[in-house]
Amino acid sequence: MTDQRFPLFLCLLASLLLARPAAAEDYLSQADFLKQAFAAVTPEVKTLWLNNDHKQAATSIFGHAYNGMRVRYWQGDNSRRAWIVEEIGKERPISIGVITEGKEVKDVVILAFRESRGWEVKNRFFTEQFANATLTTDQNLDRKVDGITGATLSVRAVTSSVRWVLYLNSQLDLPAS
Repeated sequence: MTDQRFPLFLCLLASLLLARPAAAEDYLSQADFLKQAFAAVTPEVKTLWLNNDHKQAATSIFGHAYNGMRVRYWQGDNSRRAWIVEEIGKERPISIGVITEGKEVKDVVILAFRESRGWEVKNRFFTEQFANATLTTDQNLDRKVDGITGATLSVRAVTSSVRWVLYLNSQLDLPAS
């Protein structure tokens, strides 16, 4: 009887080891992302302090309150800006780099992915959908973003983060009151 339980135990152990969630994976460092965004010299980091209007917009965009008090970004000599934001996919944050120029997205890069599934959002076939995207007056993207089967929450996190960055980017271009 004992001899029959050992193979069963090994099968159970193997299935537990194979079913464990994937570890967090960093794809691109902040420094490397900024080198991609700004070919010459990386500009100094800037800070956008969030007011009540910003926080209300965040709640509308994300569907939940934004906990931060500020967002950091980098701006070159022209209208190019690089943003690094984090949003929860299902349970863990996804670090997302967004490069804007003027009112458009120039590039989206997943810097780190910490979820057990949905990692497909890091692929260029997904992130290239955001190229040249702009924000409509109702804070939506000007295009439909195709999802990925099995990565719905990750797709939603990345899409909301791009909308958030475009919103914040537009706030920097408003005349001072």
